[in-house]
Amino acid sequence: MPTQHAFDAWSAGQSYEHYMGRWIRMISARFVEWLTPKPDADWLDLGCGTGALTQTILTSAAPRSVLAIDQSPDFIAHAKAQTDDRRARFKVADAALLAVDDASVDIVTSALVLNFIPDRQDALAAMSRALRPGGLLSFYVWDYPGGGMGFIDAFWKAAAEVDPKASDLDESTRFPFCTQDVLTRLCQEAGLKRTEVIPIEVTTRFEDFDAFWHPFTMGAGPAPGYCRTLSDAHRQQLKDRLETTLGGDGPVALPARAWAARGYTQAA
Repeated sequence: MPTQHAFDAWSAGQSYEHYMGRWIRMISARFVEWLTPKPDADWLDLGCGTGALTQTILTSAAPRSVLAIDQSPDFIAHAKAQTDDRRARFKVADAALLAVDDASVDIVTSALVLNFIPDRQDALAAMSRALRPGGLLSFYVWDYPGGGMGFIDAFWKAAAEVDPKASDLDESTRFPFCTQDVLTRLCQEAGLKRTEVIPIEVTTRFEDFDAFWHPFTMGAGPAPGYCRTLSDAHRQQLKDRLETTLGGDGPVALPARAWAARGYTQAA
């Protein structure tokens, strides 16, 4: 199953922030708390996006430094503009290549990125190499196979009803490895010690259906990237199907569940 797809749109920082950033912040707060990181640590945020996890680290983990990297210049520009903290550095770089010095950081972390890296074992090995002895490797991904990102799951189910080919684009189809068992095995195969993978759940709330629908029209992320390519008639058909499915009137509340993983490199 291909990891990257033509509809994976990673630009327009403000649009992505509206689509996903606010939910990343909710998960990240619980994620960083669960990590119980030591203070005064040097962090690497791999695939930082618009900076949601980076900002959570800065405000709640008392780091010495945070190096945040992402392959999207637009995301990096947005993250820098939103982060006024001398401890943070932002760099445009390919997360899959991870061009940082070996044994240079205490904690490597990543939010919603591992599933988009073609060779996950190589990525985990590179993350481990960047860590000092006894360092903490951590990440989280949505529970796509379990329908854990409710509003994305609802979108693709409706999209497949009006366009059967859309089912191949559904993240639950593309990323079947995003389960507790498989992620645990990946971490163990990477040689990490004291590995744990747990669910973190929040609720995504929208004041009405229009607030739910609007982020899908902004083109930032796989589902919005697909939505933007549709004809006006096809997009309206998809919108109508979703509105019928979700009830139309009043607020929309759907669950969001991530699998959070952590493990440690061998101590010196």
